[in-house]
Parts: sequence; structure tokens; C-alpha cells
Amino acid sequence: MEKFEINILGCGAALPTPHRFCSMQVVNIREKLFMLDCGEGAQIQLRRSKIKFSNINNIFITHLHGDHCFGLIPLISTFALLGRTSTMHIWGPRGLIKVFQPQLDFFCQGLSYKVELHEVDTHTPQIIYEDRSVTIETIPLKHKMPTCGYLFREKELQKHIRRDAIDAFGIPVSQINNIKAGMDWTSPDGEIVPNHLLTIPADPARSYAYCTDTVYKPDICKQIQGVDLLYHEATFSNEHKVLATTNYHCTASEAAAIAKQANVKKLMIGHVSSRYKDEGVLLREAKAIFGETTLANDGICIKL
Repeated sequence: MEKFEINILGCGAALPTPHRFCSMQVVNIREKLFMLDCGEGAQIQLRRSKIKFSNINNIFITHLHGDHCFGLIPLISTFALLGRTSTMHIWGPRGLIKVFQPQLDFFCQGLSYKVELHEVDTHTPQIIYEDRSVTIETIPLKHKMPTCGYLFREKELQKHIRRDAIDAFGIPVSQINNIKAGMDWTSPDGEIVPNHLLTIPADPARSYAYCTDTVYKPDICKQIQGVDLLYHEATFSNEHKVLATTNYHCTASEAAAIAKQANVKKLMIGHVSSRYKDEGVLLREAKAIFGETTLANDGICIKL
């Protein structure tokens, strides 16, 4: 199966702690790396993760609160010091250009590579990136400022060719990709061998939804229906529900309710407030509603 991994580099809320950096992740899809948010200390966490971060060409910012983007300019500078030459694309809500273009002009003069800033619509879902492996679309969220999550959908994979069929029917290497794509095989003597005798069905396409920061917003459930993994903010416990509402955040129970309504396969909760010495309270509250829940931790890698 092709690689589809989510590397958690930071999953804390606005106040970093010794064991939780602010929000940042790297999604690896078939060795293409996509960064989600870029909190303080991004260069440190990338080095600790041993990810070949020179392969990151796209960074997706959910919103312009510092704990989601304060690491961006230092990371851009680090790339330059490492001799980067390929273009970096940075995606984010309205205001991205106003906030970061002056910083690029001041701190990042004479870069060895180009940085392109792309502002996205946070009100309507839209595909903003596509290649032969994946599409990435925005998920409209509601926070104190324009905010969106991001939905990764793997494109349909090719079928697997049966190795015994290659030998049995004398199929040349030049025709293997055609057969994987669905073609039948015609032997040198004219016999047509149906594709279903030559192949095994492809692995199911996978999907990942990243939703932080936001109020409880059940209208996203239709868009993220059935995803393999949902990462959803769970900043507060039920004890602090009023505080969650006031600050446009979610409780762990609300994150679990979204997962349940969206019929996702697994839920990972994060963006944990530093107020909780026992973070297990958040996990327990979420699991009471949606059993397939785990708590994010810095440094873990989830394989889909």
C-alpha cells in the first residue's frame, strides 16, 4: 500500500508546554509532504521528526493566530540557509498576504527560492490543490477570524496485477501498467484474457480531515463524511464549556459528536489547553461518545 502518514509535530493550544508545541503537522502522501499550520519552533520539530523537510512544497495555514503561524518566517529562513531552490507555496485565509508579505520583504530579502502566498475562501468548500495522487479542499470553520480546515482525499489507486498471471500468460513488463489501469490482455495467439483474471482490486482510497480551531459546527459533517481519520480540536473539557463557547473553541465531547455524526473511522483530538494536568479527562469525555478516539501527542506518526 502506498504511504499515507500524518506526523504530529505540535498539538497544543496557544500556550506551548514542555511536551506540547503549538499546532503543526506534516502529511506524507506517497512521499509528497504537505505541512499543516506552522507554530513556533517548526524547524526544531521538523528536525526532531527526521522528516526530509526539504520535500515540503506546500504549507496550509488554518488561520492567522500566532500559535498556528509564528513559525512560518523562521522556517522560510531556514530553508534558504539550507540552499533551497524550489518554490514554496503557502495557503491561508484572507489576510495572509497583508500579514506575511511585509515580513518576507523585510526578513527574507535575497531568498534563494520563490515564496508564493495564496489566499483561500473560508466560506465555501473548494479544491485548492490537486495532483495525480491527491486533492486538498478547504473545510469552512468558525473561529474569531477567517478560518478553514483542510481535507485530503487520495485519488483512486491502480489495481494490483497478479504475479502468477504475469508468468502464466507471458505478459511483458511494458503492458503491466496498462493492465493495472483496467485493460484486458491479448496474447500473441489472439486469446483475450479478461482484466479481472489478471488483477486484484485496488486498495481503498484514503482520506484525512484537519479541523482546528473552531466552534462546534455540525454542518461540516456532510463534507467529511466517512473519512479515515479526523483530527479535531478539543481545547476544553465539559467543565469549561462556557469558556469554549466564548473563545470559539470546542470541547472534547463536541469533537466526538462531530466524529459520530460524520461516521468517521477514527478521531484524534488535539489543540489541548495547557490548563489540563490530566489530559485524560478530554480523552475519556470523547470516548464516551465516540469509542474510536485517541489523544494526539507530539512526535507520533499515524499511518492510514
